[in-house]
Amino acid sequence: MRRIRIIGIGSGGLDQLSVEAVRAMNEVDFFVVTDKVKKDGSPDPLVAARTELLDRHLDHEPTLVVVTDPERDRQPSGYDAAISDWHEARANLWEKALLKNDGDAGFLVWGDPAFYDSTIRIIESVLERGKVRAEIDVVPGISSLQVLAARHHIVLHEVGLPVHVTTGRRLHEAVNSGQDNIVVMLNRSLEPLESLGEWQIWWGANLGTPTEQLVSGRVADVLPAIEAARAAVKESAGWVMDVYLLRRSDTA
Repeated sequence: MRRIRIIGIGSGGLDQLSVEAVRAMNEVDFFVVTDKVKKDGSPDPLVAARTELLDRHLDHEPTLVVVTDPERDRQPSGYDAAISDWHEARANLWEKALLKNDGDAGFLVWGDPAFYDSTIRIIESVLERGKVRAEIDVVPGISSLQVLAARHHIVLHEVGLPVHVTTGRRLHEAVNSGQDNIVVMLNRSLEPLESLGEWQIWWGANLGTPTEQLVSGRVADVLPAIEAARAAVKESAGWVMDVYLLRRSDTA
């Protein structure tokens, strides 16, 4: 039976792939790549980043099946329904791509497929429809959480204590619930940090890439530097993926 290989490729660095990931990439017959075309018609820089990664690690010319990512409603109201509709639209596109192409398929997932990524869920929903017959194979990747800790020479939690991982959209919910050691991913803006000036922050963007930026310190002191660094990364790379650790000041 054919395989669908969901491969974690790290947070952007060409050298962040595991040996297992490189082997899996070389074994698939084609890659399904989602192209998030910008409103101005410019190409998706993440497609170029994936292509560069394939050029670096494959021993042959890759076959890319590029599908245009469906638009997603990003309004805060009706968020869950919007995500469900977006996943369904992606499943429709990926199912068509899998039916039109024979052999094992590869999906390259930023970071690790287990952290805030929908690929596994969407592929499972495609297989549940019954038209595509395949086995799922998941290859773990280096997450931005790990690279963030390595770059700042820190441990993500204090001795014997937990770390709470959430999104920028739900940061205040975590703070209000009493969490005092929080890793935040998927940040549309830095606005949630404005009311957390006394917290300590370790921030990083595009980790492992040539445009990597790092900032740490008391939020009130370094927030302008983070905003400037974030803007610089987006300007130079065309994309920005940032992650940060927040620690309440009386526990830092």
